[in-house]
Amino acid sequence: MEVVTMRMRRIGQWIGFHFFGISLAIFLVINCTFLYSWSLKWYNVQTAVSLSHKEIMHNYHQLIAYLSFPWIEHLHMTDFPSSSTGLQHFSDVKSLFMLNEGVLILSAIVFFFFIRELVKTKTLWQLIRPLQVTAVVPLFIGAMMSISFDQFFVIFHEVLFRNSDWIFDPQKDPVINVLPEEFFLQCFVLFFVFVEIFYLFFIWLGKRQIKK
Repeated sequence: MEVVTMRMRRIGQWIGFHFFGISLAIFLVINCTFLYSWSLKWYNVQTAVSLSHKEIMHNYHQLIAYLSFPWIEHLHMTDFPSSSTGLQHFSDVKSLFMLNEGVLILSAIVFFFFIRELVKTKTLWQLIRPLQVTAVVPLFIGAMMSISFDQFFVIFHEVLFRNSDWIFDPQKDPVINVLPEEFFLQCFVLFFVFVEIFYLFFIWLGKRQIKK
């Protein structure tokens, strides 16, 4: 019975570990506003609207603030009106963001005590083999995504959302004109990069402990 309890506890620790890494990567991507700023310049997004780079970034920060902070209940972008379906979609996205932040906080607690236990018992090396296997998964998904991002993007939305509100009409929701598909591709790539860094960092820590 004790062995089963220990095994279930370890499984829970591993789940918390991976959830923390994934939710942290999502959180970091959401808050990497410099990526959007770079996309505006690289893809000449400003040509699609009569706004300056500074004005577009102001609206983007308003959008991110609404999606990220639970106390902001209504979306208001200074230069981009939204339709009812557009507002509903952003509300659905906000719910997912809130869920991710909740997972991040809860899994951080499990992660902290798990890593503290491994450090105290000098068993960080036990992370090496499982993480070497797990680290292949983001690379595989990223490779599949790169083959046809359009199809991946559609499937991604169909899985996460139960409606078609994410299909914006530029006439009713002009904000879509400043959200190029290439930007979302970069977000996904950055997410996979963050996850890989997370796994590789702990692989490095485990190997470093062995050398000592």
